[in-house]
Amino acid sequence: MIAYKDKFYLYYMGSTGKSYVKPHTAYENPNWWEYRNNQRIGVAIADDPEGEWKRFDKPVLDVSADSTAHDALLVSNPAVTIDETGRVILVYKQVEKNNTVKGGKVRFGVAFSQSTTGPFVKHPAPIFEARDRGSEWMVAEDPYIWQYKGKIYAIVRDVVGKFTGDKGLALMRSSNGYDWQPAPYPKVIGRVVYKANGQPFDDKLERPCLYTEKGVPKLLFGAMGIQKRAHAMNIFVPLSYSK
Repeated sequence: MIAYKDKFYLYYMGSTGKSYVKPHTAYENPNWWEYRNNQRIGVAIADDPEGEWKRFDKPVLDVSADSTAHDALLVSNPAVTIDETGRVILVYKQVEKNNTVKGGKVRFGVAFSQSTTGPFVKHPAPIFEARDRGSEWMVAEDPYIWQYKGKIYAIVRDVVGKFTGDKGLALMRSSNGYDWQPAPYPKVIGRVVYKANGQPFDDKLERPCLYTEKGVPKLLFGAMGIQKRAHAMNIFVPLSYSK
């Protein structure tokens, strides 16, 4: 959710399907993929987060009609920021078709608009790609993006360690929204996360989100499992900042 010009915008993913999915079956259930592959991105608008939200009947970002496009199968997991010129930058998960129910590579794309409700123009190439543009199924996930002093920043999950050498969270940056590179010191937090008493948690940190003040990050939030993912929780990490 972002606040802009006295309104609040919630960019979300929704799905449709007709098949029954037995709970806790996920990947091994063919019906689960029906809902996964029908994911699309919508936006809802409100004057107050606790008030009435207006949504639309059509996605604000849909799959590409070209069957060879990087996002021909699905679009989901939106992350949005608005730069200093008022340009809306929407980063999103994309999956290509490959004649299987699972689809091909999972990557991230970016689309731009001069309006918070679109239309959005997609950049043709995936972003957050490793320099070797390898064959891994997924390289980055769960981006959180924001802009600060003319630069656009993102924290992503470094799925296979391409950006940091670890599989924690990586800091990326861009000057235009589509050409992204790891920051000079890209490692935000490692695969192993420690409690205040020095003991490690038994899961990695995912779904990063920042609390910022005037563009400066103050708290890093994230989600993780505990007790071997028997339960889930959110945690926050205080951040220090020096000029």
